[in-house]
Amino acid sequence: MNSGRFAISVHILTLLTFSEEEWTSSEYLAGSININPVLVRKELSNLRERGLVSSKEGKSGGSKLARNAEKIFMSEVYEAVKQKDLLGKGINSPNPDCPVGRKINDHLDSLYDEAEKTLLTSLGKVSLAEFCRKFD
Repeated sequence: MNSGRFAISVHILTLLTFSEEEWTSSEYLAGSININPVLVRKELSNLRERGLVSSKEGKSGGSKLARNAEKIFMSEVYEAVKQKDLLGKGINSPNPDCPVGRKINDHLDSLYDEAEKTLLTSLGKVSLAEFCRKFD
């Protein structure tokens, strides 16, 4: 997951946690993250589709958490933004006549699957609320 989407989404959710029940604008979120509001709205849309965020349009609109931060886990955030391959794929096709080349991708896939399971287990132990307490 090299895109930065996880960090952006956690930043958004952390800000929304501190905003409690207030509707928070994408401009405010973008200012804190120091990115374009369009990118924030894209991530908010994704988080909304995953049931992590609620949004309303209009002058008094914005976004807020869809449920209590104690019930949102970092593994859910990861699942919402994860890329296809945790550590990426090689850009070339290995030589199928090579004893390593013909099996490398299968073995890498197995290694990546195990790494991702470990990551999800670890992230699943940390709620958004726990993460936010680090800022006290």
